[in-house]
Amino acid sequence: MKTDIELQRDVMAELKWEPSVNPAHIGVAAKDGIVTLTGHVPSYAERYEAEQATKRVRGVNAVVNEIEVKLPGSSHRTDEDIAEMAVNALRSNVLVPSDAIKATVSKGWIKLEGEVHWQYQKNAAEKAVRYLTGVTGVTNLISLKPSVTPTEVKARIEDALKRSAETDAKRINVDVQDGTVKLFGTVRSWIEEEEAERAAWSAPGVKKVENHLTVNP
Repeated sequence: MKTDIELQRDVMAELKWEPSVNPAHIGVAAKDGIVTLTGHVPSYAERYEAEQATKRVRGVNAVVNEIEVKLPGSSHRTDEDIAEMAVNALRSNVLVPSDAIKATVSKGWIKLEGEVHWQYQKNAAEKAVRYLTGVTGVTNLISLKPSVTPTEVKARIEDALKRSAETDAKRINVDVQDGTVKLFGTVRSWIEEEEAERAAWSAPGVKKVENHLTVNP
């Protein structure tokens, strides 16, 4: 087990290693596996990438992202401009059923709403608008339509876990009810936990994933 100081050091090193992040204005605090990020960055995209980089570090069990987005003058856009860019970005992404998604913008913050069949479509929609100039945040409220039975969802997730090189399926239990997937058991790393959750979200019709997995290196 890493000490808080060791974990803080490793997270700071990972932030410096990530080319899309400038750690100069980012603070890192670690306590019992929980890492808190503070400070400010010039874009929402960089805030997001800083969080993702932190999650990659072994020993990180949770991330509290309190980084503020402070747009430089050249990046400021009106909500109307951002809304127009968001619509165009959604339409140009072949993975996104843009006619099923509505984007609204308030003070640079984009809210996505609508209904799709697959989690990857929901993720693709968010990714399409995440890197637009002037965006200060994204709230993804897109819901999923169930298209298969809970038994089929459970079987597909368990099969996906067995195929994955990153997960030990024998240590993970899957429960499915009303579109909600619950994962129980232990994993060896944060990456394995993320891979298990990704496998759960990859099943059609999954509305929610409750990750109760415990990281135990």
